[in-house]
Amino acid sequence: MFDGWASTDVTTPAGARIRVRTAGSGPPVLLLHGYPQTSAMWHHVAPGLAEDHTVVAADLRGYGDSIAPPGAADDPAAFGKRAMAADQLAVMAALGFAQFAVVGHDRGARCAYRLALDHPEAVTALAVLDILPTADVFASVDAAFARSAWHWFFLAQPGDLPERLIAADPDAFFLRGTDGVFSDEARAAYRAAYRRPEVVHAMCQDYRAGATVDVADDEADRGRRQVSCPTLVLWGRRGPLGRVPDVLDVWRRWAPQAAGEQLDCGHYLAEERPAATLAAVRDLLRSSCR
Repeated sequence: MFDGWASTDVTTPAGARIRVRTAGSGPPVLLLHGYPQTSAMWHHVAPGLAEDHTVVAADLRGYGDSIAPPGAADDPAAFGKRAMAADQLAVMAALGFAQFAVVGHDRGARCAYRLALDHPEAVTALAVLDILPTADVFASVDAAFARSAWHWFFLAQPGDLPERLIAADPDAFFLRGTDGVFSDEARAAYRAAYRRPEVVHAMCQDYRAGATVDVADDEADRGRRQVSCPTLVLWGRRGPLGRVPDVLDVWRRWAPQAAGEQLDCGHYLAEERPAATLAAVRDLLRSSCR
């Protein structure tokens, strides 16, 4: 994966060390991965984008080969999407990009839309893959969601209970239901990351932040701030949003220019339907450059 790509670490003003892969030339695009993945999740999509864009694929704070700032391990708020977004803004600035498009999946998409809300001057286009805004998710929790997405509430438990239980069999926990979804190379990259206890702890802190500071930040912005750039929304028919009847309506309350479609796949769009994902992202990038 990523043959010929450069790999480097960028230290942010907050003290995080963010691992990035870069390739290509042209307008910059930042790719942000989901849980329980790393930037390796983009290995089917990134090479196509790099044909005419400068592509930056980053590991989120604490995930993959990125390291959270000193003291962050004891502070769930340090894994709020506002803090994670600030990391990525600093990464792009260090690479020489004051403006860029951002494409995020899952947890990376939550970081991506927060980046667009907090730093509209920097984000030229936004793509969010298979999520709804965090506050809207928590506001609409029902029994079906609680059963299907129980990890949201498990990982957010205080103390070290989730970390201790996951340590008993991390493969069974993180890879359940993914047979045939991840390539062997990507699966190996994910396993190498989550077999490190500090990465599992970062994932739990991410979900703890999601249930607290991220909801608070969204609610504070609801009706007050909106994403001003062109916005692409993609979701999977067989994923968690497949049963949501008004995905685009929800997003247009936050991003008036939101457009998108449902793909015939599950949650992992970039790995299950890479060609369709790439085509949709390319269309977004073309429209944002007009």
